[in-house]
Amino acid sequence: MNSDPRDIATLLDRIKQGESDLFLNVVRRYELPLRSYLAGQLYNTGEVDDLAQEVFVTAYRDLDSFRSGEDFGAWLRGIARHRLLTHFRSQHRRATATERFQEEVARIAEQELEASADRDAGGRIERLLHCISRLPEKLRRIVHAGLDSTRPVALADELRTTVPAIYQLHYRANQLLRECMNMEAHL
Repeated sequence: MNSDPRDIATLLDRIKQGESDLFLNVVRRYELPLRSYLAGQLYNTGEVDDLAQEVFVTAYRDLDSFRSGEDFGAWLRGIARHRLLTHFRSQHRRATATERFQEEVARIAEQELEASADRDAGGRIERLLHCISRLPEKLRRIVHAGLDSTRPVALADELRTTVPAIYQLHYRANQLLRECMNMEAHL
């Protein structure tokens, strides 16, 4: 700082004696170097103003602990260093708490989704079984044969038809089941 140390010592003595409005002069003298120091330490420059204000408020409150004849700028930077450490700890705690909160929300949401899917899966299976039961006998046999992994050749022999006919009947059964499931879902 370019100011004469005797001038700042005199100013600080007058503030300590009750002329508190003179502290604004101290702020004006040290504001730029303090803000520069803080800005060099922070990622978010928007936080500089808040921390600088906290440093000056602390300096004013603790002015009696400043030893006359020492470097006032260094004393302010010491306060700023403590404020920065507190700020970084607080940010870390917030980030950790936010992360834990997000993990907890994700866990709860996952449990809810799984429970909902389980409930819905049971409903879909019931609807599917109901729709299968409504199919004509030949199509029901084709669906059951597909579920049992019966080969199309064996099914064609059993139903006395051709393999391409089995594929067409299977396609038709799937269409009817989709239509039925859509109708059942909207009921």
